[in-house]
Amino acid sequence: MARIFLLSPAHSGGVRAQLLLREQAAFPLAERLRGDEGVQLGEAFQFTSGLYFRGKWRYARTFAAPPAGVPGVLVIAPSWGLARPERPVRRDDLLALARVPVDLADERYRAPLERDAAALAAALGERDEVVLLGSIATAKYVDLLLAIFGERLLFPTAFVGRGDLSRGGLLLRAAREGAELDYLPVQGARRRGARPPRLPRLR
Repeated sequence: MARIFLLSPAHSGGVRAQLLLREQAAFPLAERLRGDEGVQLGEAFQFTSGLYFRGKWRYARTFAAPPAGVPGVLVIAPSWGLARPERPVRRDDLLALARVPVDLADERYRAPLERDAAALAAALGERDEVVLLGSIATAKYVDLLLAIFGERLLFPTAFVGRGDLSRGGLLLRAAREGAELDYLPVQGARRRGARPPRLPRLR
C-alpha cells in the first residue's frame, strides 16, 4: 500500500508574501526569486506560510511512500493544480498564483486541481492512500478532493481543533521523532472539535 501527501497552499496575499514579492527586497530568498533560476515552490510557500508549511513539507518528505512513477508530495497551487514542491518559480509566477483565489467557484482554480487530482487518482491503486495536510473544515479543496478520491482521502486525526501554528509544530515534532501520526478517512469524519492542549515550545 502506497501513501502520498497533498499539501494545502500557502496564503499568497499576506504580509510575508508581500515582503517576498517586493521588487526592492534585498534578502537572499527574494533576490533568488527575481533571478533567472528562481526558487523552489516549497521554499517560497515555506517563507510566506512559516511554521505551518515548513512542518507540512518536512513531515510529508519524511513519511511519503509513493508508488513507482508518482510523486510522494504534491502542493495545491492556484491555477496550476497539483505541483511538486521542487518546481522552480520566479516572482512573476508567484504574482500569478496570488491573483487566483482558492475558491472552487473560480474555474481558474477548480479546473486544474480537478484535472490533476483525477490523473493522480487514476495512477494510484485502490488501496493506496492520499493524506491531506490541510484543514478539512474548509470546502476550498476538500469537497473536490473527496469527490475524486473518496475513502482513499485521509487526514491526521490530531489536526482536529488545532490552528495552523499548532499543526505545524505537531508535524515538525512527528518528523523529528520519526513517529507518523494516525489518520482517518475524511469521508464521514468529524471536521471540527475542541482545541487540544497547547504543544510545548519547539527548541
